[in-house]
Amino acid sequence: MINIKKAVFVKSTLSWQDPPSPRFPEVAFVGRSNVGKSSLINCLLHRKNIARVSKQPGKTRTLNYFLIDDCCYFVDLPGYGFARISKKEKAGWQKAIEGYLLNSPYLRMVLVLVDGKVGAKDSDLQLVEWLEDHQIPLTIIATKIDKVTRGARAAQLKNIRQSLNLTGETPVILFSAKDSTGRNETLKLIEQAIR
Repeated sequence: MINIKKAVFVKSTLSWQDPPSPRFPEVAFVGRSNVGKSSLINCLLHRKNIARVSKQPGKTRTLNYFLIDDCCYFVDLPGYGFARISKKEKAGWQKAIEGYLLNSPYLRMVLVLVDGKVGAKDSDLQLVEWLEDHQIPLTIIATKIDKVTRGARAAQLKNIRQSLNLTGETPVILFSAKDSTGRNETLKLIEQAIR
């Protein structure tokens, strides 16, 4: 399992054509606004606020690159969903996200974050189907799982798999940034992806 010792925020950009240098394998993080993306990244890195956490959805508005141990990048993508932004800005985000996901030659895997308590929404299904159509490797991370009782987690996992029409091959990891549930499992998958 990858043992992260150093994590540095490198740059924000709205274009995949403006990546940081030098180039390394990349793992992208994407999910609905307010799904807990920043909290998950901070948990993986054992840092409190390298990724900005906000109670106001839609704070991530650019592609944010974090260099991990001088061997790979975590790329935090803008959230989708109910962020209060203009249609023009939303279209710009979508263009930036799609451009990155379709064109970055260093992208190794996309971690799709789904709210583990609420379950998958139509927008999550659309993203998963789009990634599958473009044969982009993905893993589902069910965040905020600490808000689901241990006895109900297996049923919620099954519900998320069914809602997203997942095959048995697509991993789903139950994750909590509060108690680090799923952290080691996620880091193992990342390590396999960037080798």
